[in-house]
Amino acid sequence: MEAATPAAHAAALWVGLHLILLLVLSVLVVQQRRKHQVVLGDAEIPQLAQAIRAFGNASEYVPSGLIAIAVLAVAGGIPLEVHAVGLTLFVGRVAHAIGLSRSGGSSVLRSAGVIATWIAYILGGVALLFHAIP
Repeated sequence: MEAATPAAHAAALWVGLHLILLLVLSVLVVQQRRKHQVVLGDAEIPQLAQAIRAFGNASEYVPSGLIAIAVLAVAGGIPLEVHAVGLTLFVGRVAHAIGLSRSGGSSVLRSAGVIATWIAYILGGVALLFHAIP
């Protein structure tokens, strides 16, 4: 059996960290639901609504980023490329989740998280296009 490449190991690191992030955000939703005894929806409780959106937003953006990371590792990307996309996406998602958890409105962390996520998408997209051309 062929040994995993360094890029695959880098991808495994970032996929694992993003899965843990999603789990943490999910647990925060459950904690708010239990605290406020809400089974479905957000019952117009701001803290619960914010926890739901922090998880939901990460669930919307993380999967595409992880696909980019995995394909980049398989397509011949170097570990530095994989780490650049993984770290930028992770920092963006954590910043966004913290910013959204603190306030339902605009915040520096929330905006920085969005920008970092978009940068990760750009880095991943450009790297994948580069590796798609033989």
